[in-house]
Amino acid sequence: MVVEELSDETVDRLFHALADTTRRDILRRCVRGELSVSRLAAAYPMSFAAVQKHVAVLERAGLVTKQRSGREQLVRTDPDAMGRARRALDDLESAWRGRVDRMARLLAEDTGTETGAPHGGDDTTEGTER
Repeated sequence: MVVEELSDETVDRLFHALADTTRRDILRRCVRGELSVSRLAAAYPMSFAAVQKHVAVLERAGLVTKQRSGREQLVRTDPDAMGRARRALDDLESAWRGRVDRMARLLAEDTGTETGAPHGGDDTTEGTER
């Protein structure tokens, strides 16, 4: 299985497209089946042109495709697109988990040093009564 490397530009387009409520709703509607842009526009309290712009953002992000059928533009989701978004999130999660783990190790080492825990050096208070 070949896993394509996602460029920063691709990830930016994906998350920009998914950041808008209307675009996420358009995706949900199109997952159920392809819809014409005019049918999508009827579902929103905005102009046809505004819905076309939302669809164009989704298309640039690779989340949907449009296909002409007669006088209509049919919009359908790309099933692989959500996998790309998931992979981008997984990559971010992996990077942050690695950073958090490194910080936790550094803090544990630092805390061990400050509390006087043995770290391979000579401890002069060992065996001394108080």
